[in-house]
Amino acid sequence: MVQLNEEILHKVITKRPEISHKGTFGRVVLIGGNQQYGGAIIMSAEACIKSGAGLTTVITAKENHSALHARLPEAMVVDFSETKLIYQVLDKADVILIGPGLGLAKEMALLLKGILNNQQAEQWLVIDGSAITLFSDYKLSLKFPAQTTFTPHLAEWAHLSGLSFVQQTNENNRAKQALLGAKIVLKSHRTTIYDDAVAYYQNPLGNPGMATGGMGDTLAGMISGFLAQFEKNTDTIAAAVYLHSLIGDDLAKDNYVVLPTSISESLPRYMKKFATERN
Repeated sequence: MVQLNEEILHKVITKRPEISHKGTFGRVVLIGGNQQYGGAIIMSAEACIKSGAGLTTVITAKENHSALHARLPEAMVVDFSETKLIYQVLDKADVILIGPGLGLAKEMALLLKGILNNQQAEQWLVIDGSAITLFSDYKLSLKFPAQTTFTPHLAEWAHLSGLSFVQQTNENNRAKQALLGAKIVLKSHRTTIYDDAVAYYQNPLGNPGMATGGMGDTLAGMISGFLAQFEKNTDTIAAAVYLHSLIGDDLAKDNYVVLPTSISESLPRYMKKFATERN
């Protein structure tokens, strides 16, 4: 077991090169937000952008477009109905996140299947929220497991792995992760990351104030933004997980409830701090 600490942030968050442009820091496509759960994908997009992704495109229901543009003019937006444009955008992505607020409609299952089938060898995929349930229910498979990360909470992991809450021991979780071949960010009061390289990463941070809707959507956006611009590996995922909770713990010192959007708002300042300290 590797217990995460601030060293992971010094290791992963690098100072930006003087000669750079938006393409230097990756293209991310985020997919989610039906007409009921638009806030989920907007929170993911905010975390992705404010963690430093160079270009962020959101594929979401048309009902969410004006709200997204009002809050995040930095984001581009595509409607679920624009099938040709969706796949044009996906072809150029370095990282794809699907799931926050996606819902369980059959059309979304078909979209997920299409994304899995068309994933390119150099692309990384993050599967969150509703997409985890759709993946399980429709018995879908991964094209590039090593480049795929699932971010389930305990109930979603039970559905994906077949393990009841009582059965979700580290030994059993590692065995199920090995069968999937993908990385698992198992969200709980102490989030654990499972992959093939180490036994598992344990995040020691987090607090009850973070038990708020949208917290997982924000984490998924952070993971995607980190993967877009830093090395594509488990350390980078772990750094996003740790920083998410570190900011949450700092905010909880003065706040009874920690809002996900407050974590996103703090990201540029915290990332500057750790990049500056390292270099």
